[in-house]
Amino acid sequence: MIDRRAFLKSMASLTTGVLLSSACAEGDEEDIVRDRLGNLLPTRRFGRTGEAVTMLGVGGWHIGEMSEAEAQKTIEISLEGGVRFFDSAESYQAGGSERRLGKLLVPKYRDDVFLMTKTTASNATKAQEHLEGSLKRLNTDQLDLWQMHSVKNPVDVDDRIDNGILDVMLEAKASGKTRYIGFTGHTSPAAHERVLERTDIFDTCQLAMNLVDVSYESFIERVVPTLIERNIGVIGMKALANGGFFGGSQHGRHGLNPKVVPNRVSVSEAVRFVWSLPISTLVTGPDTAEQMQEKIDIAKTFTGMDDDERQALIEKVEDMAGTTVEFYKT
Repeated sequence: MIDRRAFLKSMASLTTGVLLSSACAEGDEEDIVRDRLGNLLPTRRFGRTGEAVTMLGVGGWHIGEMSEAEAQKTIEISLEGGVRFFDSAESYQAGGSERRLGKLLVPKYRDDVFLMTKTTASNATKAQEHLEGSLKRLNTDQLDLWQMHSVKNPVDVDDRIDNGILDVMLEAKASGKTRYIGFTGHTSPAAHERVLERTDIFDTCQLAMNLVDVSYESFIERVVPTLIERNIGVIGMKALANGGFFGGSQHGRHGLNPKVVPNRVSVSEAVRFVWSLPISTLVTGPDTAEQMQEKIDIAKTFTGMDDDERQALIEKVEDMAGTTVEFYKT
C-alpha cells in the first residue's frame, strides 16, 4: 500500500505538467480557451504532438450504436459543452461509426475538432485498405490521429509489426494522410509493454485506466510511467470499465454483476480519479446525449484529488478488481 500510494502520488504530481487551461469561476475567464463554437473544456498537452486537446473526448463506438437522431444530439451537446476530441475505428459497426461522424460531424466541424480513428489490421495490405476506407467514410482527406487498435498480447504485437503495420503507419504520416500515429489496447499491459520495447515511433497511446485497474494487471502502474517518460500522449478510456462498473460483462452494456457504481463510488469519483492522473484526454462512451452532458458537467467542475481521497477510493473497490469488473482483461 505504501508503494502504491507513493506511485500514485508521483503520477498525480505529473498531472500539472499536462494542464494547459482550466475551468474558471464565474467572472474569472482569463484561462478559458475559446474557438468559433464557444468555450472549450479545459485543455491538456498531448505529449510529443505539441497539440492541446480537451480533457474529454467522445467515444465513437457509442455514437455508432445510437440512433442517428441521438447521435446528432450527442455530437451537438458535446460541441456546445466544449468537447473537441472525437474517437472512432474502422471496426466499430463495420465502419458505421466512421460513416456517422462523416455525415454528422465532419461537414460542419472538421476544422474545429481533433479527429481520430483506428485500424485492427494484421498486415500491411489490410492496414492500407483500412486507412483509405476510413478517410472515405469520415469524409476527410486527413486524420489527426490514426492508431494501431486493440493490441492483445506480445505475440499479437510481434505479428503486426513483422507484417508491416508500422511501415504503413509511418508512410501515412509522411504523406499527410494522418498527422499523428498511435496504438491502443485494453486486454493486457504486456501487449503495450511489447510495443514500447520494439518501437518508439508512436505519438500517442490509448489504454484502460480506472479505479480497479491499479489492483489487477495495471495499465496505470505498468505502462503510463513509460509513456510519460517518452512524452507519448496518453488517452484514457474505460474509466467506468466499459459498463463493468455497472455490472456489465460485455462491451458497452450494463448487467447483473456486482456494481461498482453506485454501490461503492459515484460516476464523478470514478472519472475524477482518472483525470487526476497525467492523461491528456479521457474518451467516454455515452449511451445517450444526457450521459454525455453528465461527463461534460463533471469536467467543467473538475478539481484534483489529494492522496487520502485517491487511496480511500481505491480501497473501496480493490476487492472487486479482476476480470469480473474488467471483463475485457485476460
